[in-house]
Amino acid sequence: MGERVTEGLPGREVDDRAGLPTDRPTGAQGAPTLTIYLDADACPVKEHVYRVAARFGVPLKVVSGSPMRIPSQPGTVAVVAGGGVDAADDWIAERAKAGDVVLHAQIPHPAPLQRNGPDFHNFRGEPFRADRIGEMLASRDLNAYLRAMGMTGSQPKPYSDRDRGRFASRLDALVRKKVGATG
Repeated sequence: MGERVTEGLPGREVDDRAGLPTDRPTGAQGAPTLTIYLDADACPVKEHVYRVAARFGVPLKVVSGSPMRIPSQPGTVAVVAGGGVDAADDWIAERAKAGDVVLHAQIPHPAPLQRNGPDFHNFRGEPFRADRIGEMLASRDLNAYLRAMGMTGSQPKPYSDRDRGRFASRLDALVRKKVGATG
């Protein structure tokens, strides 16, 4: 199933492989600029991500499994990656490059981290580091197994206003640093 890409203007849909320009914008030196990739299906902070992308003029790919409304702002594109369980993850992994920022709820597969080198962060603003992925996956799987057996494994903490604030602060600082903005 081919993915659909909807630009920030409502109702305009095109197949990503059929001609929507996917070249990265370039900075003053001709170097590729930062792109933010948002796994939007379970994102509790979409509005803040939209604001950061607009404020810094950073391209934003809002990737989901089904159509999603996005603000009409330059550089923001909604991508319907398809209905597969890992369709959004796979779409992002194929495209994210070194210097990009990937915002994701789940622990990413380590291969894209090591191969492409984008910065992966969860919605609490915590980075996923390649050297800790194995440990994080093992802990997640152990807790899921314990819960399935009726034992008490640790539950994810509820998302709080403090988490939202920490995410906002860290995303602002990260993007500001990457684009070299001041102020």
